[in-house]
Amino acid sequence: MAEPTPKTVSASRVTIAQLMQPEHANNLGNVHGGWIMKLVDEAGALAAMRHAQHRVVTVAIDRMVFRQPIRLGDLVILTAEVTYAGRTSMEVEVHVVAENPVTGQQTHTNTAYLVFVALDENHQPVHVPPLIAETEEEKQRMQSARMRQAQRLAERKG
Repeated sequence: MAEPTPKTVSASRVTIAQLMQPEHANNLGNVHGGWIMKLVDEAGALAAMRHAQHRVVTVAIDRMVFRQPIRLGDLVILTAEVTYAGRTSMEVEVHVVAENPVTGQQTHTNTAYLVFVALDENHQPVHVPPLIAETEEEKQRMQSARMRQAQRLAERKG
């Protein structure tokens, strides 16, 4: 089987936005962290699927720190892109912003890193395309992602 054709970081980029409604928030008007985690996982999976052109499963989520609350009525904007591609796994960075849709004021609430594995139709891991960094920033982010992946693997070996 031929190796997949390399793909750029930008080819995986996905942006999704969702207005936070009462069912997403607690009685104080703050959006539940679990709801944001769900959106982060969905955005990350979409970016990974765009890169791999296969279905993916989440295998790890690095710690997630909520720096600012997201409020009822905010537009949550998630931007996800692949930052590292291994043999069958990919790291995806998801950047989360809360925007007041009336004023346009945006607040970065958190960034999360997730690892996905691509699966074939038999639910077996499949090779993913190598990742091409086009900009200096993408190259630096890819290097940081390699270091995070090495740390994850070291922790797994325990």
